[in-house]
Amino acid sequence: MAARPSGPPTGRPVPGNPRKLGRGPISAEPRINDRIRVPEVRLVGPNGEQVGIVSVQDALRLAQESDLDLVEVAPTARPPVAKLMDYGKFKYESAVKARESRKNQSNTIIKEIKLRPKIDPHDYDTKKGHVVRFLKGGDKVKVTIMFRGREQSRPELGRRLLARLAEDVKDLGQVESQPKQDGRNMVMVIGPHKRRSDHKAEARAAAGDKSRREQSEKG
Repeated sequence: MAARPSGPPTGRPVPGNPRKLGRGPISAEPRINDRIRVPEVRLVGPNGEQVGIVSVQDALRLAQESDLDLVEVAPTARPPVAKLMDYGKFKYESAVKARESRKNQSNTIIKEIKLRPKIDPHDYDTKKGHVVRFLKGGDKVKVTIMFRGREQSRPELGRRLLARLAEDVKDLGQVESQPKQDGRNMVMVIGPHKRRSDHKAEARAAAGDKSRREQSEKG
């Protein structure tokens, strides 16, 4: 059997392992400029205009004349699609958008409390306190009314209780899912007016104010 040639990896897929190129993992970065190793590309201009199928040499020349990069945006197309763009600017703007997207994620968690239709006042106040705490933390609350026995024939008791709770916490949240029957239970979802990220920002600001006041008093 002939020995396999030694030397640096060629950059071609390893037979039987399409997930790797040579000896390293596939890069998430697109190929740009002289890293594009195909004879021709379907070229897209900087404003999205279709230039057509051109040789990669001509595409590189156009990129150089325009002071732009040639970026392979659809490598699996036949021929691959490449676009003229300022790749550095594109990467920066993409990173900014990704950060903003992560910042704006609400990461809302759904909490749940369970009530009986004939709950006594003390237990109601306790359960309402839980709802208030959850909403202040930026979480949604699933409120479940549990019917037992003959209570199932009086769903209006559950609706009145849920309406009362929604009214009591209306300054912190609003009903996102109206009361609906779910087997022996009745369910309603209340969502917070503010997202978790907003509550965290307010908490950090409040902690900063408190720290400054304490330092001022010590001074």
